[in-house]
Amino acid sequence: MRFEKWQALGNDYLIVEAEELPWGLTPGRVRQLCDPHFGIGSDGVLLLSRSDDPAYVAELRIFNPDGSEAELSGNGAREAILYLRRNGWTAADEFSILTAAGPVTPTITSERTCSVEMGRASTASKDYPSGKPDGKGVLMAAGREWSFQHVSIGNPQCAIEVPDGVEELDLAAVGPEIEAHELFPNRTNVSFFSAIGRRVRARIFERGVGETLSSGTGASGAALAAFLHGAPSPLAVELDGGKLEVEISTDLDVRLSGWAEPICSGELSSELLAALAELDE
Repeated sequence: MRFEKWQALGNDYLIVEAEELPWGLTPGRVRQLCDPHFGIGSDGVLLLSRSDDPAYVAELRIFNPDGSEAELSGNGAREAILYLRRNGWTAADEFSILTAAGPVTPTITSERTCSVEMGRASTASKDYPSGKPDGKGVLMAAGREWSFQHVSIGNPQCAIEVPDGVEELDLAAVGPEIEAHELFPNRTNVSFFSAIGRRVRARIFERGVGETLSSGTGASGAALAAFLHGAPSPLAVELDGGKLEVEISTDLDVRLSGWAEPICSGELSSELLAALAELDE
């Protein structure tokens, strides 16, 4: 089974093509593939398959390292998009792929950069069912009160502005409680951010992952919250792994721009394939 490993701002994914798989990609198999000791090690798996609809170059499924499936990943989408171009699935600079969150339309700008139309964000969604239309709320976690902005950008985002002290936050202590808070029945991604002018500094606690160097949808969530609080677009979002640009329209249409690149490629060993075949969950 052939695979490639890609990264974007330190957010790394294994990319596999569905026709290469000798078995279904179950949660247990995802967890072992992502395990750095018993698998290959990564922040998730991107599964690409041919689409029956000619409007889409491919269908993309995104799996977190805990085996759960994500609706969308900004970094993962860019890695998959540039993989498709590099591996001959398309020669076009503009095309569409289908995700669990709906269609995603990229524009490739170089061998390692592209911008992606992420769709229209919303401040109200099924992922925050008790929320007001403006998505603003308050919750208790880690012994204190947090004001947050809920936005849905293909997946749920809980963006928390921390004007002072964002660098000192212990995300490992705070993040899990917010991710699994009862307000969010499908769990939520969490971004802690500060904003000055067109600059947003964000740290991300990703659903099913934990604290991560980078998250495209997390960066979009932080930028959207800053924009709703009065910041201008476009915004440069500075993450631990690097910088992304987020453009937001008055209707909350989001365009995310950044880079991605391959790290390595190879084939799974017969021993790992056999171990994965025994997992049926």
